[in-house]
Amino acid sequence: MFGFLRRATTAHSTPDEAYAAQRRGAVLIDVRENREWRAGHAPGARHLPLSRLYRESPHLPSDAEIHVICASGHRSQVAARLLRSAGFETVASVRGGIADWRRAGLPIDR
Repeated sequence: MFGFLRRATTAHSTPDEAYAAQRRGAVLIDVRENREWRAGHAPGARHLPLSRLYRESPHLPSDAEIHVICASGHRSQVAARLLRSAGFETVASVRGGIADWRRAGLPIDR
């Protein structure tokens, strides 16, 4: 059913790279669920749980650089592949997710 996800390659970014890209105008999408989001998220991130991502992807800017973050990096890889398969060209999964974002000392909103 989702075999197309295996064909799309996934680029990666570190939390520092994603933060710098976001400051330059890239879109940061947090694909975690509501309770995870409420526990803390990157400032300016767009909350779009993985379960809604494909359905809502047409509302994302098609020409934007996109970085996807989750708790540890697994769901963001799936989300990045999904977005690539939907036609988004510049998509990266944030390695280590919000856990590594915190370890890097990057800002968190609650």
